[in-house]
Amino acid sequence: MKKKALTILQYIFFFGLGIFLVWWSIRDLDKNDIEKIKESLKNARYYLIFPVLAILIISHYIRALRWKLLIEPLGYPVRGFNAFLAVMIGYLTNLAFPRLGEVVKCTALARYEKAPVDKLIGTVILERIIDTLCLLVIFGITLAIQPGIYQQIIDTFFHSSGGQKADKSSLLLFLVVIGAIVLIAVAAWMLIKKKSFKDLIQMIKKIIRSVWEGITTIQHLKKRMKFLVFTIIIWICYFSCGYIGFFALRETTQYGIREAFTVLSAGSIGVIVTPGGIGAYPIIIEKTMQLYGLQKGIALAFGWLLWLVQTLILLAGGFFSFVAMPYYNKKRPVEKS
Repeated sequence: MKKKALTILQYIFFFGLGIFLVWWSIRDLDKNDIEKIKESLKNARYYLIFPVLAILIISHYIRALRWKLLIEPLGYPVRGFNAFLAVMIGYLTNLAFPRLGEVVKCTALARYEKAPVDKLIGTVILERIIDTLCLLVIFGITLAIQPGIYQQIIDTFFHSSGGQKADKSSLLLFLVVIGAIVLIAVAAWMLIKKKSFKDLIQMIKKIIRSVWEGITTIQHLKKRMKFLVFTIIIWICYFSCGYIGFFALRETTQYGIREAFTVLSAGSIGVIVTPGGIGAYPIIIEKTMQLYGLQKGIALAFGWLLWLVQTLILLAGGFFSFVAMPYYNKKRPVEKS
């Protein structure tokens, strides 16, 4: 019962943050902005959704194959399609319960493959570390081809589009709200689970140990070049989706590779902040595109369009995987780890 309450609290925290950011993104829209958004979406090239969806599916499948490479050195060969279905189930779970999806996808795969959940979680931790390093590389490329871009993003994010004085009170309120929510969440967890500060420190140490165990897995990776190729393909897919997205709206067709790198790096942060990037992803893309001169309403519409396509594939793919995984494995007896 207490575990359920903690899960609900976690959901309320992240979903509430997403809703807050949705409000934050639309609070300053006037009638002119809304009309421009409607006109832009009316003339959008919606057929481009299909190649983007195909690319996203490919990226998720390649991610599953890459995960399979990390599992093999542990002595547990798994089927690629099972790994793909588990990855999609994890993505779907993350939309509702942030971070829980990583555990759920390991549990789903362990149910049909002879692989312990705890060891699978170690490989997922390693995956996240590698993804973080890749994101840092993307940041570096973005900064190399556009010196000073991140300072511009910060200025654009916290200054009005008309070049007026920064809304410091709004920024302060935003930071206070986020800080308060984090403190309340930690306090509630300690209260519900009856944990002390010592327990909190022990939990942090445990997480650090798990991260280290995950890192050591890569030492035994035999197909390192294949792993590297898969990683590059995944990020090329992500980059391509943003680049193709520019051609969906008439107002964004003039943008290219430089802007696509910025969208990829900034958008990746948005996905981390809230469940599936709800609220956070569109507003970050909006503020990012504004520094390239895109009108506020159109920039927001572009952000929401990119987010909706990504979320659509996670919803459709996740629900499909929930149904398909038991069917795919029905002829094979379930092996308990």
